[in-house]
Amino acid sequence: MRIGDLMTKNLETIEAGEPVRSAALRMRTCNIGSLPVVENGQLVGMLTDRDITVRCTALGQDPNTTPVREIMTTAIITCDVNAPLEEAEKLMEERMVRRLIVIDERRQPVGLLSLDDLASEPEELQYATSVWEHLHH
Repeated sequence: MRIGDLMTKNLETIEAGEPVRSAALRMRTCNIGSLPVVENGQLVGMLTDRDITVRCTALGQDPNTTPVREIMTTAIITCDVNAPLEEAEKLMEERMVRRLIVIDERRQPVGLLSLDDLASEPEELQYATSVWEHLHH
């Protein structure tokens, strides 16, 4: 199975210059906890609900004026849409992350693959469970 077969395809993104509040509202509306950050169509980072809490709210920054680029995580881990699932599994385990941004041959974000996506496939459930346990120890 390829990464593109299992990834979430309806990818929500946020522009780097948008205010943090816009990102938080989009997360709330879409019931998601992370947004890939783009600038001029290129992937430049990842913003999570934890980034908003730790890097904005806890520091007393104004979410109405603070741009996403100031609090996003710039060390992003990506995987190729045409790569086998095993590659994504290896990346998640090595980098100790729960989600990967899926990119195409032009390095454009086209989807998101999460540990939950892996757990939804019966043959991947055992693997996802072992990664989950590894992340929490």
